[in-house]
Amino acid sequence: MTRTSAPADTPAPGAWEELVTAALLGTARRTPPNCEPGREAPVALLDAAAAETVRRRAGLRPAPAAERPAPAPEDPRPPLPAAAARRLAMLLADRPGTAGGGRRGTTPDLMELLPQWLSAANAHGYAAPPQALPALLDAARGRTDLRPAVLTFAGPRALWLARLNPDWRFALRATPGGGTAVPRPEDTEKVHRLWQEGLFAERVALLSAIRAREPAAARELLATTWASERAEDRLMFLDSLRTGLGPQDEPFLEQALTDRSRNVRATAAELLSALPGSALAARMAVRASACVAVDHTGNAPTITVEAPHECDADMERDGVVPKAPAGRGERSWWLGQLVEAAPLGTWRGRLGGRTPQEIVALPVADDWRGELHAAWCRAAVRQRDADWARALLGTPTAAEAGGPGAVSLAERAKLLGTLDAGERAEWVAGFIATHGLSEAFQLLGVCAVPWAAPLGRAVVDALNIARDAGSYPWSFSGVMGLAERCLAPSEASRLDGLLAIPDEPEDASPGAGGYWAEAFQRLVTTLRLRAAMAEELRAAPAS
Repeated sequence: MTRTSAPADTPAPGAWEELVTAALLGTARRTPPNCEPGREAPVALLDAAAAETVRRRAGLRPAPAAERPAPAPEDPRPPLPAAAARRLAMLLADRPGTAGGGRRGTTPDLMELLPQWLSAANAHGYAAPPQALPALLDAARGRTDLRPAVLTFAGPRALWLARLNPDWRFALRATPGGGTAVPRPEDTEKVHRLWQEGLFAERVALLSAIRAREPAAARELLATTWASERAEDRLMFLDSLRTGLGPQDEPFLEQALTDRSRNVRATAAELLSALPGSALAARMAVRASACVAVDHTGNAPTITVEAPHECDADMERDGVVPKAPAGRGERSWWLGQLVEAAPLGTWRGRLGGRTPQEIVALPVADDWRGELHAAWCRAAVRQRDADWARALLGTPTAAEAGGPGAVSLAERAKLLGTLDAGERAEWVAGFIATHGLSEAFQLLGVCAVPWAAPLGRAVVDALNIARDAGSYPWSFSGVMGLAERCLAPSEASRLDGLLAIPDEPEDASPGAGGYWAEAFQRLVTTLRLRAAMAEELRAAPAS
């Protein structure tokens, strides 16, 4: 029987491992594959290893060339100014977590400045440098909060790259339609074809685009396939009606109250309750009014509450969830939903013609105050009612504004969102001046950036007071980080006097003075860096 060896260009399975094993044991003890034993075995082993190394590095057998991808689309926006492009490269090169877990020192956190830089670059309408696109997509892959700004800045070429690299596929998911061109609403044939045949993301993009321009047309388009859509898709499509929501949407939403899906029914009820003139809002007003009244029999007018004793089928149809969460009483749970969904205009007539401020000031019997005020807070946020928001917020200098009070800090933060930016900043500045910074973090998070001058001064003054008092410095690191991102850069000159290490009181935390000096130095450096970034973006674009 004649032994035949395998062709030299056909590696056996596990050939590399066999060669490694032969090299480790020696050719006298282990003959390499496809080699004859003897004095020439070591040379044959090296030859086979060299050939296998080339084969492993090549990776793929020769094959017909794949079709060349279409060229990336052009980005017609102006290029970045040269200095701004260099700054972007620096921001993207900075990586969090490389400095260990110790003190931050005086060096600015560049990655935390990237969102602000992107927002400013998008406001100027610049195009991203092509060479920066991979780093931008990598940054957005790791931080979901960056994705909207990154994809706006990166433009159509980001989607082109995302189709070629699986690591960046999030860009296709985050962009409605994955960059698919949405037909104009007047092109009815293309609109209906895409709506009938398109992928889900394409249909969401189409519906959103039409809703922004012609709300009625979008609603009518949705109605054509509503009955045949999946429940999760109906929920997403229904959510698009928040844009341009108006009384003309009421019949469609009323129909959705009978939907098979509880989530769809709840969303429809929420949207209807945001329309004070809707029939659902009127039904909720009747139910809520039956639960809340003013008692004049005592020494002073008092609000009395009689919560519902049951959640009937009609209440459930109108969006009231019958089962209370763990730890909540059923009756208080039902009451909160009724009051939240009732138009806030209901209460002036029901409670003696009083203003929101007067209503909120009334005492509430039997410990119902917290539940009732919390429901009014949710209603004010849902209905975007600034008058009720002001009444529930109260004055920032009031003792109960610092907590606990009837309205929590989380609820106050949401109420502030109904006010314009100037009024919001003024209220938070007054809160900080009275109550300090320990409870202000949530409130600062809803204020417009950069902070208005009064708010910025209030924050800096409160930090200075905490420093002089020898307060534990690390408890203010969150506010200091916010100040680095949100304080107006023009405030940097006011901080120069805070850079020296202060004298530490006897009861101060050890090393607190040095920490405060570092923190203020980092704040000043960051503010001046932000000023430079803004100036670079205002320069003439690169040619």
